[in-house]
Amino acid sequence: MEKEENKTNTESQKTHEDPKKELNENSKTDEAAEETEKEKIKELSPEERILELEDKLARTFAEMENQRRRFEKEREDAYEYGGYSFAKEALSLIDNLERSKQVLENDEKLKGSEALQKTLEHLNIINKDLISIFEKNNIKSIESLNKKLDPNLHQAMMEIEDDTKEPGTIIQEIQKGFTIKDRLLRPSLVGVSKKTAKKDEKSEKNKEN
Repeated sequence: MEKEENKTNTESQKTHEDPKKELNENSKTDEAAEETEKEKIKELSPEERILELEDKLARTFAEMENQRRRFEKEREDAYEYGGYSFAKEALSLIDNLERSKQVLENDEKLKGSEALQKTLEHLNIINKDLISIFEKNNIKSIESLNKKLDPNLHQAMMEIEDDTKEPGTIIQEIQKGFTIKDRLLRPSLVGVSKKTAKKDEKSEKNKEN
């Protein structure tokens, strides 16, 4: 029993002594760091100390200027492109108008009727009004037809044989694309021209001969 009590006493003493040792060691390292810092300061001349402070001050001002520029850029982007998501969603209105026109124009019962003509006229007016509102807010449609395919603005959905155009020329617009200022809202979905297969086969045969 006495041996067990002695063991517990020694263990409790160790647990009490360990934190004190750690505190002493930490205080010694802090004191050593302070002493080395003081020694560095003593080693520097007044002129060197001034230069060091000037350097620190210049770095601080440079960091503040960088932060200010970042803030200004974020603020400008928020102002310029704050309606980006709304504008992208609003394009569906134009798409729906175009689809409605196509459905009415392909309706055999309505073809050639006065009702169809008046309806199409009204839809065209609404479409023009929408385009005008978009343009006032720097949202513009992308010119596609008879232009060379630009991967930054157009997305080729199909190739169409056409020997009257240079290969890669846009000859069909499937869905109109739009930009907002210098950003792409969505690309134009287009069909591009390619040479006819017959001519390609003849040219290959001529090469073989």
